[in-house]
Amino acid sequence: MADPKGFLKHTREEAEHRPVPLRLLDWNEIYEDFSDSKVQTQATRCMDCGIPFCHDGCPLGNIIPEWNDLVRKGEWKQAYDRLHATNNFPEFTGRLCPAPCEGACVLGIADDPVSIKSVELTIVEHAYANGWVQPVKPTFKTGQSVAVVGSGPAGMAAAQQLTRAGHDVTVFERADRIGGLMRYGVPEFKMEKKWIDRRIEQMEAEGTKFVVNTSPTGEDLKDFDAIVMAIGSTVGRDLPVPGRDLEGVYQAMEYLPPANRVGYGDMETSTIDAKGKNVVIIGGGDTGTDCFGTALRQGAKSVHQFDIMPKPPKSRAASTPWPTYPLKMRLASAHEEGEYTVTGDESADLAEKLALAERKPGEALGERRWQMNTVELIGEDGKVTGLKGAQCQFGPNGLENVEGTDFEMDADLVLLAMGFVSVERSAAVADLDLEVDQRGRLVRDENFRATPQAPEFAKKKVFVAGDAGRGQSLIVWGISEGRATAAAVDRALMGETALPRPIKPTDVAMRA
Repeated sequence: MADPKGFLKHTREEAEHRPVPLRLLDWNEIYEDFSDSKVQTQATRCMDCGIPFCHDGCPLGNIIPEWNDLVRKGEWKQAYDRLHATNNFPEFTGRLCPAPCEGACVLGIADDPVSIKSVELTIVEHAYANGWVQPVKPTFKTGQSVAVVGSGPAGMAAAQQLTRAGHDVTVFERADRIGGLMRYGVPEFKMEKKWIDRRIEQMEAEGTKFVVNTSPTGEDLKDFDAIVMAIGSTVGRDLPVPGRDLEGVYQAMEYLPPANRVGYGDMETSTIDAKGKNVVIIGGGDTGTDCFGTALRQGAKSVHQFDIMPKPPKSRAASTPWPTYPLKMRLASAHEEGEYTVTGDESADLAEKLALAERKPGEALGERRWQMNTVELIGEDGKVTGLKGAQCQFGPNGLENVEGTDFEMDADLVLLAMGFVSVERSAAVADLDLEVDQRGRLVRDENFRATPQAPEFAKKKVFVAGDAGRGQSLIVWGISEGRATAAAVDRALMGETALPRPIKPTDVAMRA
């Protein structure tokens, strides 16, 4: 341990965000540079605990104290080796993961936890800058072929592990680019897609084959020795209220992909544009927050995000004691932008955008509202124009509206971001005749193995990885499940495996 009093000397610090008036003018990532010296100071806060609960908090089992210790010594290459031993894509988790490891940090019991995520991201960016990230080619070929259906974090992780084990791996993606919801569901301002492209180059050099614009059928898959279904859980929860069928009401995943295409230059204008509109986002999670930041960049007249849950406390709620992931109030970058108050001194470009949105000095750009229940969507000539709702609470009979809190507000664009409920019944799911449980997940056993009911696939080695089997979850769980599924596939094909399995069989069996 380089400095046993580091956590007493230094306070938590993270990379600053670019000023709101600047970042609202583009789709670039929001982060300022975070110097190596500051990162090393943050790594010095690691207590090198006798029992590092951060290991358990991280679904990948990242060896966090070890690479913290190496970073504070300036041994970046060794830190990178430790990091990549457990995480295929730290540049993704370092930008997008909500860091359950930090929620489990022992220092977090009485102080702010170590900035683990910032250290992780800096390590991998050091590795790229210094040419340490190289293709890891297999030392031998097994002669076995594996199809991976879906190219999100789980599919990419499974594919990379299996390719390195010597199998011939083909990844099928129905979209025109690899990355799944990381590509089209996550806005550029949270993660620029050049980081995905950079990693794909490495995977292709290792031997992984990618096929885009293809939703494979059973015919496409029949000649593979094993199949990994990593198709995600992408069917959004709907809103069963009057007016749901009005024009201007969309699922978040209808809204975000075209907006993201604008963000990295595929289109000039999104097919669903918030410019000059009163936007209401129903759903308080990450997807709704992504819609929030996107609508602000498009020049929305107003943005409101409704969360059905009570406002979280400022510090860890008693319902989520350490080392569980803490329920507490968090300020996402989009909400930080929403709290920005117009001053009248903005740059000419931003002033023009704000003028189009009819905002006046003293007005904030958007707001979150808690315990809000949408009762009805109202409209004219088939288009949504407003929303009726009420404050709500959870009572003995479930969700109840609070008497006397009814309200009505303007809404020209309503975005539904209430979570995801099931896998899509794709051609592959239908042709293999895979079982789907009551929660909309593909059924699998504790070794990630599915049981195809279609006679021609009954003896096939078919596996399910990521959200398709787990239900909608975190990017870090996707990578972890991809790695674990790869180990299961390798063992099924070869009789044994040297690939690591970060997820215990009980974690899979007890996922419900």
